[in-house]
Amino acid sequence: MRNFRDHLIVSKSTIKKALIKLDFLAKDAILFVVDNQDILIGSLTDGDVRRGLLKGISINDSVNTIIQANPRFIKKGDRDIKKVVEYREGNFRILPVLDKDDKVVNVINFRETRSYLPIDAVIMAGGKGTRLRPLTDNTPKPLLKIGEKPIMEHNLDRLCLYGIDDYWFSVKYLGEQIEGYFGNGKDKNINIQYVWEDNPLGTIGAVSKIKNFEHDYILLTNSDILTNLDYEHFFLDFLKQEADFSVVTIPYRVNVPYAVLETSDREITSFKEKPSYTYYSNGGIYLMKKSVLKYLPEEVFYNATDLMEKLIKEGKKVVSYPLSSYWLDVGKHEDFEKAQKDINQIKF
Repeated sequence: MRNFRDHLIVSKSTIKKALIKLDFLAKDAILFVVDNQDILIGSLTDGDVRRGLLKGISINDSVNTIIQANPRFIKKGDRDIKKVVEYREGNFRILPVLDKDDKVVNVINFRETRSYLPIDAVIMAGGKGTRLRPLTDNTPKPLLKIGEKPIMEHNLDRLCLYGIDDYWFSVKYLGEQIEGYFGNGKDKNINIQYVWEDNPLGTIGAVSKIKNFEHDYILLTNSDILTNLDYEHFFLDFLKQEADFSVVTIPYRVNVPYAVLETSDREITSFKEKPSYTYYSNGGIYLMKKSVLKYLPEEVFYNATDLMEKLIKEGKKVVSYPLSSYWLDVGKHEDFEKAQKDINQIKF
């Protein structure tokens, strides 16, 4: 993945320097002109250079003589995801991301990224993976490889594909290995911070330790899930449902090989011949408003399902997001073996 700073050029640099950078960028040839504090000033393309040269401007002149002022951009944390969709569908392929001070903090390339979601992602990676022993005796389960890379990296790269760039990894068992492998996320143009669990805190308890989320929406996921979930659709559905909390659910179909009778005081009121029932199980991926985190107790063992129950009692809107695409919880040896076979057949 290209470093977003490859698209930046400092104000008053020469057009010659801009040409060198544009040539390096090849098919992604667009530059964003910034001042010394990385505040956006304008944009610059090959076409701008060509038109400038035709007007007699020298390659030793400043880029400021040919830049386009007021380029389109995305604001970090902007809730209006529809604007991102409009840019993408309008063929605006490469856009700078600005913080509240108009500083360029990222550059989104829709050739490589499908969206830019205003979400913090928390990945739970502290478990011991006891059901996968001896594979996890010396390696944390999130770093077990599926194909060419660790389970957790498949998970992370999928999230990155949707423009999520602020991450929190909750770690405990062999967490040093996870931190050593992913570092601060700079090589993926993301920001990773680590939450260490001194004691096991369940599937969401560690989130109570995080006090400085960047966005108003939090996505929580287990680290050992292999999925090709469309995170943008998940987020748009969350907004459409006006939900406070949403959980990805996995359809589970049960076929009963006999007629099922419905009775009242032993009297048969109806029956169904060999019916099928569809139930929905917890997929271990959750999306929530940051405001619901006030219901989390501080640093105690607490599961996401506990929070769901609490929110329902408080009258908050908790919804299901039925998943129709691929999902696998890599928790047992047979799951691990299945993942190795599926990874080359499922489009992630």
